[in-house]
Amino acid sequence: MEKTAKPKSRLCTLCNEKRAALKRPKTLEQICRECFYTVFEDEIHRVIVDNQLFKPGERIAIGASGGKDSTVLAYVMSELNRRHNYGLDLFLLSVDEGITGYRDDSLETVKRNEIQYGLPLKVVSYSELYGWTMDEIVKLIGLKNNCTFCGVFRRQALDRGAALLKVDKLVTGHNADDIAETVLLNILRGDIARPRAILDIIKSGEDFRISTSTKMPEQGICERCGYISSQKWCKACVLLEGLNRGLPKLGIGRSRGINSEHNTNTKQANGTQSLQSKQCGSLDF
Repeated sequence: MEKTAKPKSRLCTLCNEKRAALKRPKTLEQICRECFYTVFEDEIHRVIVDNQLFKPGERIAIGASGGKDSTVLAYVMSELNRRHNYGLDLFLLSVDEGITGYRDDSLETVKRNEIQYGLPLKVVSYSELYGWTMDEIVKLIGLKNNCTFCGVFRRQALDRGAALLKVDKLVTGHNADDIAETVLLNILRGDIARPRAILDIIKSGEDFRISTSTKMPEQGICERCGYISSQKWCKACVLLEGLNRGLPKLGIGRSRGINSEHNTNTKQANGTQSLQSKQCGSLDF
């Protein structure tokens, strides 16, 4: 009995020489590993050039967590800066949340990236910035709401680290799932029908148009720490105040918090009716 011949592997549609290793969802092309690297890096370079994202001489911080997205970003930024002579001063910026057995390992990866790509590394910690580690916060509030604290603190920690490095811009790495999630959340909050696939969602985000009548949040400065905020106090300061006052749930969800108290006290001081004071908005970041 004759053996059935195995089907021949498809060749890369770009080089037509090597075996195809993957099918790109974006273009549906079946390409080899080497060609994927080439087109991936070329596309990023084109986005940087077409949108004039950087200027020669700028200091750029690369958010580095030690995960695959930020590691790829660190490599690509370093490689393209060298290959195309962008003239950028690049730095790695990491945040140590103080999570035993988790961040310790990933920071080791970042330190290897520092050596591998020859980029200076700056690590900022929750402990030095806020006086709390995530391990300490979890002991106080439990696991249910810890992501609220970690996410808010991490975003501001990146801003603070960027300020310490005196950089012009901060870049972070994200994959298609990350972008789709962000776009989808924005759509759902606006009661718009959900797109059917990740790439469709991303495309819809690119096609968004904001009405001229839409009232956008006004960017201000936190009265307490001086960082970006749309309220009197930024979310990080509200959460930190709750921790320090022994009220860890002060700024979580739609509970009344520091900004509500501030508004109420202001209205009462101005002789506003007590009914209006009770209707002060809750925290909304």
